[in-house]
Amino acid sequence: MQKWIFDVRSRTFFLLALVFFVLVYLATAKIPVNPDNNFEVWVQKLTGNTSLDLVMQALSEIGWVLYPIFVAIVLFIKKSTRRLGLILLLSLLVGTILAAYMRCYTGYEKPDLQFMGAKLPITSGADIGIPCDVDGTFPAGHTVRTTILAFIVGYALSRRFPRGCHLVWLYPILVSISRLYLLQEYPTTVIGGAILGILLADIMSKKLKIQLIFEKSEA
Repeated sequence: MQKWIFDVRSRTFFLLALVFFVLVYLATAKIPVNPDNNFEVWVQKLTGNTSLDLVMQALSEIGWVLYPIFVAIVLFIKKSTRRLGLILLLSLLVGTILAAYMRCYTGYEKPDLQFMGAKLPITSGADIGIPCDVDGTFPAGHTVRTTILAFIVGYALSRRFPRGCHLVWLYPILVSISRLYLLQEYPTTVIGGAILGILLADIMSKKLKIQLIFEKSEA
């Protein structure tokens, strides 16, 4: 499966784009608020297990904006992975900025419920702020970034590890679950973030010709 997810067929791409725009409309109109709030009320009842609470906090922290960017910079510094690092870095920057402005546009505010479980003795890093006074959360920034990283890095690993490369998708999945558990996101915002991440990573990868990263090894 050399081109597993990078070769998103046009029909699938446009279907994802359509679903995303529908989600944008729903979020802007605040239509999913009630089911999202009901879900968060249910999640709040799950907190209280100290070990699970701390694990979820740790998973959320590794989705912080600087960690994926750090990985991209390291890849960019190495000559053999420079193109991969550049594509990843640009995709992360575009995704982070776009998500910030969209959170302002949709105005889909964060859950009102407070996480009452155990907390790590560290201060969470500040995320990229939105350019308005609304504390929006659609699409989920953590999910956008981690999905972009999984898509691009997974493709880069697909030839050497055709089966194992799929494991990189545990990163966005676990981070997104942790954000839901910590009452920082809604299911709607996480789904929107995942779709936006896939769309952006696919567009940037094709525009910047990510397939060229294999040319040297093939030669």
